[in-house]
Amino acid sequence: HAWQAAREVCKVVYRVTGNGQFRRDLGLVDQSRRAAVSIMANIAEGFDSRSNSEFIQFLYYALRSASELQIHIYIAQDQDYISEAEFAGVYEEAAKVKAMIFRFIDYLRTHDRP
Repeated sequence: HAWQAAREVCKVVYRVTGNGQFRRDLGLVDQSRRAAVSIMANIAEGFDSRSNSEFIQFLYYALRSASELQIHIYIAQDQDYISEAEFAGVYEEAAKVKAMIFRFIDYLRTHDRP
């Protein structure tokens, strides 16, 4: 479920960064998109790991990427690249993914992988 939510975040980020003034700030567009992609990629990479501890390590990378994305979205808002609604949408979706990842980490710490 966390990966699916991360995929939705990625879709939204690509849409938002491709519009208006935002799309002209190539550095911020690239960083925002990379952070969103990294959330998905790290969850997937962790899934293929051989142990819960290794999986958890990748989930922490995904958390960091979600936090990085939230910072980029603040910058975009401060530069008037996105509306308040777009900011809130992306920020909250990233926060939702982070909450899911934290719950997943807690689960992996107490359960063996099948």
